[in-house]
Amino acid sequence: MTSGNNAPSRRGVIVGATTGLAAALASATPNRAQAAQAVASPGAGQAPLSDPRTDFPRPPFPGQEQPWPGLASRMTPRPDHGEDSYKGSGRLAGRKALITGGDSGIGRAAAIAFAREGADVAINYLPAEEPDAQEVVQLVRAAGRKAVALPGDIQDERFCNDLVSNAVSQLGGLDIVVSNAARQVAQDSILDISTEQFDATFKTNVYAMFWIIKAAVPHLQPGSTIIATTSVNAYEPGETIIDYAATKGAIMILVKGLAKQLASKGIRVNGVAPGPVWTPLQVTGGQPADRLPQFGGNTPMGRPGQPVELAPLYVLLASDESTYSTGQIFGAVGGRGGP
Repeated sequence: MTSGNNAPSRRGVIVGATTGLAAALASATPNRAQAAQAVASPGAGQAPLSDPRTDFPRPPFPGQEQPWPGLASRMTPRPDHGEDSYKGSGRLAGRKALITGGDSGIGRAAAIAFAREGADVAINYLPAEEPDAQEVVQLVRAAGRKAVALPGDIQDERFCNDLVSNAVSQLGGLDIVVSNAARQVAQDSILDISTEQFDATFKTNVYAMFWIIKAAVPHLQPGSTIIATTSVNAYEPGETIIDYAATKGAIMILVKGLAKQLASKGIRVNGVAPGPVWTPLQVTGGQPADRLPQFGGNTPMGRPGQPVELAPLYVLLASDESTYSTGQIFGAVGGRGGP
């Protein structure tokens, strides 16, 4: 997992990324600060332990629905992307990243983390997500890095080609590609999945990844990285999201095959497989409305993940601290399923 004996360990990376979290807990979820204080009374220089069961909101959540694609700013509770807690340490200094779905959810958490680690960041999102995207732009700029906003629909191949070209042009190069944007619509029966839904899910989740990576590879130099967001559903598919689960299985195979193909170019390809994570995907039809209040409650952790909890994995895979990792799927699933 590291490039040498003196490189930080994976645990060190993740713990380091969350240093300072306790200071921001009170403003986000009051009981998180209390939990951190209750678990440990650290000595000088020792960060307090925090209880992963109670660090973040637990179900039940208020019932809520939004039209697709939804906004994180309208969710209750609002997801934690690391706005107040992620602390960088220069792991990605000078790097240039393109992130799809960078306005909210895991993509937003990765964008914030990358910027605070020293990378310039271009984010893609749908035009309806502009309010969330502008928040990310401001957060990236506040970190002293260049932010590029590239709205548009990645279901269109021509747009995907233009997306990569514009990212390269405006960032002055490209060495990190994060294929993260996704579509998920829950249906109780295969009889309820229309061809239009099936097509939109595959185009957003799989075709776009193919188009974007194909356009990006000619611009990537040795040492560049590609990171794809797959899912616990690639291993333990949910019965109401079978089309989505199928796309996530396809993404996993693309990661493993591309890693072998691109290794000779010095380009690494890895994936992250989240479990249930509190993002707009869930409140825009990704979960049956009657199940949303208990979302994530069936994991051993007893809660869904928050996007900020995934960010350190994306940083690790984008950095030189994981130079011998390619073709790997890294899970963050709250204890259920996964690689």
